Order: sequence, then structure tokens, then C-alpha cells
Amino acid sequence: MIRIATLSLLLIGSALAQVRHEDIAQGAGQNWLTYAGTYSGWRYSPLNQINAENTRNVVPKWVYHVPGARGLQSSPIVYQGVLYVTAPNSVYALDGRSGRLIWRYADPRAKSQGPNRGAAIWGDKIYFTTTDNYLVALNRHTGALIFNKQYADVAKGTTSTSAPVIAKGKVIVGSSGGDSGMRGFLMALSADTGEELWKTYTIPAKGEKGSETWGDLIDWGGGATWLSGTYDPALNTLYWTTGNPWPDYNGSVRPGDNLYSCSLLALDLDTGKMKWYFQFTPHDTHDWDAQSWPVLVDTEIAGKPRKIVLHANRNGFFYALDRVTGEFLRATQLIDKVTWAKGIDAKGRPMELPNIEPNAEGNWICPSVKGATNWMGQSYNPGTGLLYVLTLEQCGMFYRSAQQPQPMKNFSGGGATEEGGQVILRALDPKTGKRAWEYPMTGLGRMWTGTVSTAGGVIFSGDDDGNLLALNAKNGKHLWHFNVGEMLTASPITYSIDGKQYVAIASASAVFAFGLFEPAVPIEQPVIEIKKK
Repeated sequence: MIRIATLSLLLIGSALAQVRHEDIAQGAGQNWLTYAGTYSGWRYSPLNQINAENTRNVVPKWVYHVPGARGLQSSPIVYQGVLYVTAPNSVYALDGRSGRLIWRYADPRAKSQGPNRGAAIWGDKIYFTTTDNYLVALNRHTGALIFNKQYADVAKGTTSTSAPVIAKGKVIVGSSGGDSGMRGFLMALSADTGEELWKTYTIPAKGEKGSETWGDLIDWGGGATWLSGTYDPALNTLYWTTGNPWPDYNGSVRPGDNLYSCSLLALDLDTGKMKWYFQFTPHDTHDWDAQSWPVLVDTEIAGKPRKIVLHANRNGFFYALDRVTGEFLRATQLIDKVTWAKGIDAKGRPMELPNIEPNAEGNWICPSVKGATNWMGQSYNPGTGLLYVLTLEQCGMFYRSAQQPQPMKNFSGGGATEEGGQVILRALDPKTGKRAWEYPMTGLGRMWTGTVSTAGGVIFSGDDDGNLLALNAKNGKHLWHFNVGEMLTASPITYSIDGKQYVAIASASAVFAFGLFEPAVPIEQPVIEIKKK
């Protein structure tokens, strides 16, 4: 069903504008054109109207309640004053000044519900994926359907949750469902027509290189690609992380390293050919997907200039790799308590401790099944030179089942529980991997809120109590907070209209926008003289 509201003047004035590759490559500013703000995954903005000195004057500007929403995970796309926000199988275009609905598109076919983490923009189109694996392209002015193309079969265990990435006219979509038994992939589709351009599987077929690291279940090995990736235009390379092998907790039925699960893949944008890979957790049995952001930074490592990719992994370690060659450079401990490995060796392989496998009685391991971090948005600030990562100090029990694995039946080979937990925002130095500062969050360790940082020296994030937070990017000092009245389940962004900076974030059921307080301008009323009769 499509419902179109009257177009605002700001849309009419930009009718001929087209979003180009160069616009996205330039990064965030007035607009926010890709999930992470930049191809490099920085979630950083050069806007500085809101800064560390005046953040105390930030106030709510508007709120839009998304009908029927329960747990929004969308990171808005912003172009020329319009926010494009996704909910399951739907998109909302909102006026960035007021939150007024401009148009709404709800897919009439998709029935199942599930998370959707955002849209993409290219030319004059908005793109998103549905839970049943259709790429949908809409006219960004009206919400009118341009095309929808199916790229995977939900009956084979594949669903879609991530925001697409668009580069050089190619829409890159991933695959979800790795915990149920499926074969993960990445696919490039034409931004003009939705036609398939290439497809790269994350689990090799029998007989292919890497298949020797599996057993008989290779056809349903998992390795889903349910989080968006990053892209280096100069190297023409995509960087995408892969999920856990299946069945999750029973490794006895899949002997070997289980390539290319729990890995970072570097793929040629034009062909999808794998340039290199790095596996963080070989033969994973704790559901530690590599689904955390690969952040691209140029810096010095051991005194030598390097093009690196940073990766805070769910297994509890923080990695630096050469993004040209995939060479392992360094790994440091991301959280305080890691009990499954004593460290990472010189080749990048974990040095596992004994007796860490899930079993029938349950095995207590740190980190928990949620991981030391997860899909929450990270931020790299070139002004401070720090990477800001939400981490989770939590342990849990891991169990293995004797039940026979059945593909596409939502069977994970066991289960896991977690207890307690403390979320801590940590500022990490990419040059050394060491912590610069940390900020403990309130709450019970449930949060999935990400970060955004700005040239104003501010980091915005959220806590389990429903507070949007502003912290000093240099030292982590608390500057401001606002309680939205429910859980925050997505990553904030920032944009500007007419020289005024806004910060927006999706909560469980609504989209909130904030800006600096503006004193009301008194209006002079004409004096009306009333004459008595």
C-alpha cells in the first residue's frame, strides 16, 4: 500500500538533484547518505554547531511515532532536508525540520516481520530490502514504486535485515538466517534495474577451496552477511564481515576451521571476487559472528604509515589488519574478562584455552553469546584520532544438544544464556589498540544503541534506561542526556538544514530529532482601540 502526502517545498526545490557516487564518497555533512555516514564506516560528521561547550542547550525539536513499531533499528538517510527511515517492509519520508510525514511506502506482499536497519539512496531513488528478500526502489520525492526484484528465496532459510550499500551504481545486499542452516552470500544488483550483477558465497561449495575445512553440513554452513559493510573507493574494495557457522554450538558435526565463517572478506566491487580473507574465530562454537563494523583508517602502526581496517570482534579482541593485503598487524583485548583464549598469536590465530566447548551440562565462558560488542554503530573521529566502541562485559553458559541437526529448522545445535552485564563505551587508539578512556553505561546490558561523533567534539550514544547521551569526545565526560521514555535500539545520526544542526535517533517506536534551544522571538501585536458606544 502506498500513501502519498502533499510534497513539501523543500522537495520541489530539489527535484532535479541526483545523489552521485562522489556525494557519498565525500562523507557526511549537511546530508547523511549511507548507513555509517561514510563509505569508511566512520559515523563521523564535520558539523560543529553543537559542541562540547553548548551541548547543555540541546532540546527536542520533534518526534514522529511510527505506526505499529516495536523495535526500530533504522539509521536514517538524510538528503536535502528529508529523513528516510525504515521499519519492517516499509519506508517513511519525514521533513527534517518538523518531523511531518511526507510519504509512506508499505510493501503489500511481504508478510513476515523482522528488523530492518535502514535504506540507501542513489540518483533520485530510495532503496531498501524486505524480509522476504526483495530489493525495492522508490521515487524519493513521492514514494512511488519503481521496481522490486527478488534476489533470494526465503523458503531456503534466507532473510534480509541490513541496509544496502550502493557504490558505482551497484546495490550490495547481504543475507540473514545463518542460525537456521543456510548458505550465506553477498550480491551486487543494478541500481537502475535490480538485475543481478554478481554473487559471492561465503561458504565454499563441495570441492572448492576451503571446503576441506567442513564436514557433510557444508551446504547449510551459515556464514550470513546480515550487517552492512564498508568500501574503499581508491582500492575498489568492499569489506564485509560474515556470521557464525551452523549448527552454532555443536562443532563436532563440522570439523575444521569452517571457512569463511566468522571472517572479514575483501571483495572486488566490480566482480565480487575475493581478494583476501581473515578469519577471527576458526571453528566457532559460541555464536561469535564477526558482525561488527570494519572501519577503514589511514594511520601509523609501529611507526609505519598503513592503510588499515579496524575490527572490534565479538570474541573479545580488537584487531588491526592491512586492508590492502589482509596482513594481520595486531590484536589487543577489547574487554576485561576473556576466558576462552589467552591471546592472539603472531599470525592472528587465537590461542585457545582447554575445556571451552559447549556441553550438555553447560560451560561458563566470557564473553557471553551477545559478544564483547555487536552490530551497534562505531565512530572514528579524525580530530581526536580515537575509535568509539560500545563493549559488553558479560559471561554466559553455553550448551550443546545431542539432537540431530536439521537445516532451515531454526536449530542451532544447543543454546546459550547470559547473566548480568555492563555496557561500557570505550575510546580506543587505532595506533596502539589501547584504551584512551571509558564510560560505563547504566542499565542491565541489553542496549543496542550505537554512536556518532562530530567535529564539535561530541559523541552521541544511548543507554539502557532510554537516555540519549552526549559525551566529550576527548575525555568521555558526560555533557548532556535526554530520556525518550523507551529503549533506544538504533544508532544516532546528525544533519543540518538552513545552517541548523540536528541529531536524530530511532527509539523502539519513534524517531526523535534534537537541536539547540532557540529563544522565542516576541511578536509585536497591534494595539486595537475599542471605542465605547
